Amino acid sequence: MNVFELLPAIDLRGGRVVRLRQGDFAQETTYDEDPVVMARTFADAGVTWLHVVDLDGARSGEPKQLELAADIVAEVHGRAKVELGGGLRTGEAVAGALGTGVSRAVLGTAALADPALVLTLVTRYGPGRIAASIDVRNGLALGEGWREGASGVPAAEAVSMLAAVGISTFEVTAIDRDGLLGGPDLALLRSLVALRKGRIIASGGISSINDVLAVHAAGCEGAIIGRAIYEGRIDLPSLVQGLAALGQR
Repeated sequence: MNVFELLPAIDLRGGRVVRLRQGDFAQETTYDEDPVVMARTFADAGVTWLHVVDLDGARSGEPKQLELAADIVAEVHGRAKVELGGGLRTGEAVAGALGTGVSRAVLGTAALADPALVLTLVTRYGPGRIAASIDVRNGLALGEGWREGASGVPAAEAVSMLAAVGISTFEVTAIDRDGLLGGPDLALLRSLVALRKGRIIASGGISSINDVLAVHAAGCEGAIIGRAIYEGRIDLPSLVQGLAALGQR
């Protein structure tokens, strides 16, 4: 049985931990001033992965928080792995991200725009170190998913295209549910799991332990959780224990 990855989200903007509603930079809530302390708290709860996003990098198109990412990696070293996304649009940017010690780099906009780059990166680093972020609105996978009017391709087509160049981990966000705590888009997730093109990690709308169990039952192999943890709707140690009871770690 594959291990279900539980990934608390640490979204960085200006060195602080924030969350956006539906990926909208104008709808930002600050939750913590010290991301390293937050990372330590999550590792203390027993999670084995952290999902770190450089929002400044995502908006500018180049990484802005690599030093802070390295600090987070150092803080949880030996207890939790870290993945990093946001602004990783060139080979040099990905090399810089992986150079911080993160275990996995997550590409979104660049993955959709340049599959040849993805093939180069997967060949160089291996499929376990490169993941794709699939941000979906109205059935379309979008680059620059936070921007209204961004162009896209059908989500299933995007997954198939990237699987063909070596991606095996897809982190799927239903943009219209992200940060709203309204529950995951199970129909979307099931449709992408059914493609059997790789591991699907769910993101967007997860608001309870039952939501996590639902995406697990839908065939997803992980879940990214943000606001529900920060606002106390999910008790992380209890969730870790609940997944362990299902034979997970």
